[in-house]
Amino acid sequence: MKNFALIGAAGYIAPRHMRAIKDTGNNLSVAYDINDSVGIIDSISPQSDFFTEFERFLEHAHCLKRTPASALNYVSVCSPNHLHHAHIAAGLRLGCDVICEKPLVPTPAVLDELARIETETGKRVFNILQLRHHDAILRLREKVAEAPRDTKFDVELTYITSRGKWYLESWKSDPRKSFGVATNIGVHFFDMLHFIFGKLQDNRVHLNEEMKAAGYLEYERARVRWFLSIDANDLPGEVRGKKPTYRNIDINGEQLEFSEGFTDLHTTSYREILEGRGYGLADARHCIEAVDVIRGASAVRVDSDRAHPFVASIRS
Repeated sequence: MKNFALIGAAGYIAPRHMRAIKDTGNNLSVAYDINDSVGIIDSISPQSDFFTEFERFLEHAHCLKRTPASALNYVSVCSPNHLHHAHIAAGLRLGCDVICEKPLVPTPAVLDELARIETETGKRVFNILQLRHHDAILRLREKVAEAPRDTKFDVELTYITSRGKWYLESWKSDPRKSFGVATNIGVHFFDMLHFIFGKLQDNRVHLNEEMKAAGYLEYERARVRWFLSIDANDLPGEVRGKKPTYRNIDINGEQLEFSEGFTDLHTTSYREILEGRGYGLADARHCIEAVDVIRGASAVRVDSDRAHPFVASIRS
């Protein structure tokens, strides 16, 4: 049994980490969040200590090191994006391996800094890249690998997850904290595309706004037109008013259906990490490089054959 600390216990994704810790037979020793709305802990790990001040959490974690049986082995990070680097570094310097949600960090330079801290501490950072464990994604990856090497697949990725007015008041709408919509909601898709189709060869941005982004990515094995949005007005007419989310991935005219099978992917990710097969800094680099370019790019002229069809309707 390993001892875990959880940073960001009041966040949306934190319960999946709590359950993954429990379901892999481990102990959530202590949790921290500035917000005290963490009642979910009662149904998963009621014995866990909890702090709303980071200094008290950190001192408690150091005290646990005095006894081998209570010393922390892992720190799980579910805090807002802009705090990941500081919280990962703190976990490493506590003498723990660290498991962190996406996006790991905003830029390759910050990734390099974490690599230096790994070397200094002898501990490792693991990124939750759960789509790499999804059965539908693994089947598609196998199909692509079996296709002739000169085959390039034509992919259209559309993800619209409408957000209410609360979102604009939260840290997620602040690009200094979330790093923008393409990073916040798109990074796991960009990792998935790299995982399936290989190295990125071309990265063009056609739209880069507060609530939506779009562009063109060309990988070794695919040409991808992508569109991401948190604006309900972008929902297609057939789902508008019926569903808040529209997710579609079209590959050579065929739909990739992966709306099911997400329930246990965090537990699978934890199990792989605990068995020594987790995804580390090097695995996260490709998608971090992609979103770093997208975030800083100016929108270019739209090429009709490379632009997502939703872009033309927005610009018209």
